[in-house]
Amino acid sequence: MSGPNGEPHVPVGGEEEEEEEEDGESFGEEEYAAINSMLDQINSCLDHLEEKNDYLHACLKELLESNRQTRLEFQQQSEQQNMEADVQGPQPPT
Repeated sequence: MSGPNGEPHVPVGGEEEEEEEEDGESFGEEEYAAINSMLDQINSCLDHLEEKNDYLHACLKELLESNRQTRLEFQQQSEQQNMEADVQGPQPPT
């Protein structure tokens, strides 16, 4: 059960002993500190993955733009060669 701020409900007096007997488990400060530490590690890993994802996304955008540019240049060269061939007309066989 949690309190109004999302913090775990900490019973006072004899109520604590009754809950321990009912649940069979009790979390002390050490357990909460260990869980908090694990959550910090998970958060750190997620931040690292997000940074890698952003980096890969930027690299892929750069690669895509490079490929578009190369394709446009190739199309322009191809069109230019076709126009030159049309202007010169068919070449007689030698």
